[in-house]
Amino acid sequence: MIRPSELGSSDPGPLPCGRSFVQGSGQTGNVPLGVAGDRGPRFDRQIPRSGYSWWYIDALSDDGQHGLTLIFFIGSVFSPYYAWARRRGGGAAEPLDHCSVNVCLYGAAGKRWSMTERNRNAVHRSTDTLVIGPSALRWTGNALEIRLSERTFPLPGRIQGTIRVHPRALTGHSVRLDGPGEHFWSPLAPESRVEVELNHPDLRWSGPGYFDTNSGIVPLEKSFVRWTWSRAPLKDGTAILYDVTRRDGSDLAVALRIGHDGKVEESDSPPVADLPRGVWGVDRATRADSGHAAQLAEILEDTPFYTRSMVETRLFGEEVTGFHESLCLDRFRTGWVQALLPFRMPRRFR
Repeated sequence: MIRPSELGSSDPGPLPCGRSFVQGSGQTGNVPLGVAGDRGPRFDRQIPRSGYSWWYIDALSDDGQHGLTLIFFIGSVFSPYYAWARRRGGGAAEPLDHCSVNVCLYGAAGKRWSMTERNRNAVHRSTDTLVIGPSALRWTGNALEIRLSERTFPLPGRIQGTIRVHPRALTGHSVRLDGPGEHFWSPLAPESRVEVELNHPDLRWSGPGYFDTNSGIVPLEKSFVRWTWSRAPLKDGTAILYDVTRRDGSDLAVALRIGHDGKVEESDSPPVADLPRGVWGVDRATRADSGHAAQLAEILEDTPFYTRSMVETRLFGEEVTGFHESLCLDRFRTGWVQALLPFRMPRRFR
């Protein structure tokens, strides 16, 4: 069962400075696609052909009984249809013709999965709003409001209702993931309060959560071989680890400690700690304080190219439980994996 009542404080409390936001320092001077400094996310910036942006949220209920991850994609990076369109177009395709909403619900009643792809006719964008089919994101200035109306697949069902993400602070921080500056990651609101009100299934809960964004101007698999990412709560904020193996053979190791006020401290990455491989053979590893190991607390997703898990370890002198993701892009771009993906990712035209 999901254990992470440990994943962050039960209530991050009010936003600092009368519900204004505190901007932390940035690792680069560039503001990545999809980020508007300390004003929160923006959804209307131009994305070039074969590029992408996504907005990611995860959360767990205070009682540890429920969890979710939610991603809105423009230029769905894991879409076989987008990959096939790029091949047909000589390496380029329109990201707005490959937009999707991925919803994963976890809990005692089992898992629910939804990821439907739609084209530009089903997409509307403004600075503070992103609509993809029947679902939408809206930034109000101090919260992210999410309307969901999605169909689960391959088992038929519905995920319908609203989710609200209340950041404690925004960081304003961005990290360049590759040498040329074609991919950026921004931990927008590492410490948030999330409220879930769903009609289908009938769920009401709230708990600590996390909100970030990734953007790029070329496909992930062109630049990267693999990466692992994890985030875990600390007493004074959040720890985030990001390890990337690039296509050019270089590596990037990022370790951030982000305070309750959104200020970002860059740290040396702790030593690597091995984890068991996924059932499909995807390598998993994380980092832990010297002399300490890491272990899987729960497996949430285990696919041919991607895993999501809860991991227990020790970071910066604290025992933590956090979300962990491992992505193998060499595996993703193989023909047999591309052929499997439509069974989990249907495509609709409205």
